[in-house]
Amino acid sequence: MENSSSQGGKPTNISLASSDAIFDVLEYKALSVFLVLGVCGVGIVGNAMVVLVVTTTRDMRTPTNCYLVSLAVADLMVLVAAGLPNVTESLMGTWIYGYIGCLSITYFQYLGINVSSCSITAFTVERYIAICHPMKAQTMCTVSRAKRIIAFLWSLTSVYCLLWFFLVDINVGKSRQVECGYKVSRNLYLPIYLLDFALFFVTPLCLAMVLYGLIGRVLFRSPVPRQPAALAKHCRDSNGKERNGSSGTSGPVSSRKQVTKMLAVVVVLFALLWMPYRTLVLVNSFMERPYLDRWFVLFCRVCVYANSAVNPVIYNLMSRKFCLAFKNLCKCRGTEMPQRSFYAASSGYSMRRQPILQHQRKETEASSESAGEKAPAALEPGRTSSQEKEKELYFSVV
Repeated sequence: MENSSSQGGKPTNISLASSDAIFDVLEYKALSVFLVLGVCGVGIVGNAMVVLVVTTTRDMRTPTNCYLVSLAVADLMVLVAAGLPNVTESLMGTWIYGYIGCLSITYFQYLGINVSSCSITAFTVERYIAICHPMKAQTMCTVSRAKRIIAFLWSLTSVYCLLWFFLVDINVGKSRQVECGYKVSRNLYLPIYLLDFALFFVTPLCLAMVLYGLIGRVLFRSPVPRQPAALAKHCRDSNGKERNGSSGTSGPVSSRKQVTKMLAVVVVLFALLWMPYRTLVLVNSFMERPYLDRWFVLFCRVCVYANSAVNPVIYNLMSRKFCLAFKNLCKCRGTEMPQRSFYAASSGYSMRRQPILQHQRKETEASSESAGEKAPAALEPGRTSSQEKEKELYFSVV
């Protein structure tokens, strides 16, 4: 975290304080350790589960989920590099990780913070293209392209954050406490804080407001753009009756609405939970004596850690596929169903399976031969099981 806030987490002049002040300091330490450990523990477990369910389950590997994995890894980095050192600093009252720890921990803090902002921006743009420009989405919103974009964002942000290796150092305070703090005058950090505030907070939020406004207009106020011709053909229900392709899109449309709502909640919480800390850092950059009330600084820190911890909870509450995947992971795959049928049941509409079709075709052919009749085709002309699979993977986003 920015060092202006890290200084506010330590009690000062303990030896000269009254007994009430000492009790207040102990109360602060106990509450801060409890809150930070609780939030970070939930966040580390939740984000690790997000990474596991997406990387180990083929049907969960969609472009949007790739960006959510990037966000989960960035949040893990924030929780480990910012949250856990804060606990030891509160307990020990001094910096215990040395010079190398000061440089590396500060670097990974900013890397996680900035990559999380970039990941939110990336999945917002991806959702806009997928919903407002579905024809372009077939070539632009792919898993391979998402991986390349994520690699580019991480590489670019990693280079940008290298400047912190030259901006922090070990300092010794008046009470002989070791701190990881500023290397040069605090006034020289104002351009850096302003740049961070503009690039990784204001810009993503402004872009998200515009794009989600356009997405909402398409999804909730006007008919959704029709699917590509290859995916909008008529299909037959279980009774063999033909139904219009538009009715078959109600599942994907509802799914896309739910996914959009979920991602919008992620963006809103990102704005609300980061606002206190970003505002504190920005205001302190202009003040001669920074405002560092330890209780307010603790509130700002907990908000930041909560932002990194709350996303898996949102996925579990608002995405049925993630909810089922989390439950399946918690059961250690003891009662796991086959992945294909498991996620077919969780999607918004049914999908025909190749083994089932082959089995039905054989039974039909056998009965037809015995009756002297020709077996009916198991699949409609031009409709293969592979196309059905592509349809589910394209529309069943999260």
